[in-house]
Amino acid sequence: MKYCLECGRKLVLKVCGEEGEVPFCDECQVFRFPVFSTAISTAILNREKNKILLLQQSNRNDYTLLAGYVTKGEDAENTLVREVKEEVGLNIVSYEFMRSRYFARTNTLMLNYLSIADSEIVPGLNAEVEKAVWFSFDDALKNIKEKSLAKIFLSAIIDRVSMRRESLRFPEK
Repeated sequence: MKYCLECGRKLVLKVCGEEGEVPFCDECQVFRFPVFSTAISTAILNREKNKILLLQQSNRNDYTLLAGYVTKGEDAENTLVREVKEEVGLNIVSYEFMRSRYFARTNTLMLNYLSIADSEIVPGLNAEVEKAVWFSFDDALKNIKEKSLAKIFLSAIIDRVSMRRESLRFPEK
């Protein structure tokens, strides 16, 4: 960040305690820490935990996990429930945070969740989603977009679910 988001003045580097040098606005007298977006992604499982719902977005050929941006004033868990309802019409009955990764291409911190849907019947898709398909774990790995953050998240989730299938417990939302 080179300019202040509030006043537009050019930022200068200034020592900020243990943070080291941080962009500072002389006009606003405020440190301007890096700004980035935050989003959730989720692998949606059926209640039996043996199928994963993957989405094909409009005008795309690859399958991916459901994802969406966290809006101002919203926490990640509310975003998860809202995005699943908006994009595929399903209700989430439980979820568990898995991991986070920074996605440089869109300057986004991705918060990944494993979630359980109330049904395998997808009531409706919004305009962003072309198709939603339930896959077995093996087929999901074959169909998800190659070399993507979604594939990294999916692989970790499948490993976890496969190792702990009987003992896997999710906190209620």
